[in-house]
Amino acid sequence: MAVQQGITSGRRELERFRDPELVRRLLARAQRLAQRAADRLGHRPVIMEVCGTHTVALSRSGLRNALADAVELKSGPGCPVCVTDYRDIDLMLALARLPGVTIATFGDMLRVPGSNSSLERERAQGAAVEVFYSPDDAVALAAARPDRQVIFLGVGFETTAPVVGASLEQAAAQGLTNFSVFSAHKTVPPVMRALLADPELGLDGFLLPGHVSTIIGRRAFSFLGEEYGVPAAITGFEPVDILLGLSAVLAQLVAGEARVVNCYGRVVREEGNPRAQAVIDRCFAPAEASWRGIGTVPESGLALRPAYAAFDAAKRFPVSVPPPVIPRGCRCGELLRGKIKPTQCGLFGRACTPERPVGPCMVSSEGACAAYYLYGGRETETD
Repeated sequence: MAVQQGITSGRRELERFRDPELVRRLLARAQRLAQRAADRLGHRPVIMEVCGTHTVALSRSGLRNALADAVELKSGPGCPVCVTDYRDIDLMLALARLPGVTIATFGDMLRVPGSNSSLERERAQGAAVEVFYSPDDAVALAAARPDRQVIFLGVGFETTAPVVGASLEQAAAQGLTNFSVFSAHKTVPPVMRALLADPELGLDGFLLPGHVSTIIGRRAFSFLGEEYGVPAAITGFEPVDILLGLSAVLAQLVAGEARVVNCYGRVVREEGNPRAQAVIDRCFAPAEASWRGIGTVPESGLALRPAYAAFDAAKRFPVSVPPPVIPRGCRCGELLRGKIKPTQCGLFGRACTPERPVGPCMVSSEGACAAYYLYGGRETETD
């Protein structure tokens, strides 16, 4: 009974953040604030939603179109599959071709194209590629199949790193010698510094990722206001959440202020989740990482610590690949830097669709191209 009551209460709480009348009032407020901010700035406010889930939510809810005249919303590098570098994808494919190896992966990685293939194509040609919802299941597979080397593809931001770290600890506790992780994990704050170093973007503020903030906390993003003078808001993913966060950023622009506001207090804490952070710290160390379209960003990756070197797939299986082949005409890299919108790519909706993706931004459920394609915005945009 208590569980059912909790579920019912949770549903009611969620419905509050989807209430149409409240959304209309908040939308009107955001539009008014945007006009005042534009008067102060001398241009339409430019706000980047860093998180891929926000990109999808803005498009699916219709808020992106409703706000188009008031705010320029730019999609950023918040899709972990999308920002995985071409070379890393090719290395994953090379690992899949090794005899006796089973690749374990989250589903979003399956159709991401590398230079000449994808995990889906490799599986069709006989490679052992298994999709799991949790890395714990990959550990269980390794325990059940001692004759196979199971390599889990660690792709994601601070949100997924703790569960992958926990799988490493679990494998170590079981004494498994046939489980390893290929870590392509990335962290969000360092890449935001890289974005702010690009004056061409002209960003006035950020909507910050709620999932990542749940792990690392509000304080981890405080540098945006303190060092760069850029206002930001952490927010959830329902329409009311997004409009509250956007209004918090716009109100700061009107007032000439710059700080990070937590508009997702029901989930995000000042210090984040210390237990999850402890798992990351035990298993991973900051390392430079290459981001698709952005390049090498110092301290933005997570490498396995020496204590887990025996589980480091990159060291255990040192495959080599030629320089990557980047698809002609694909502008996914520019999109991830906030330089263009999906509809400004000549391949969008023509040569590149969810059924025939050329780049990862059309593959992932968090990809900006997939969001624009599925929920509108297919018209040509030049602004």
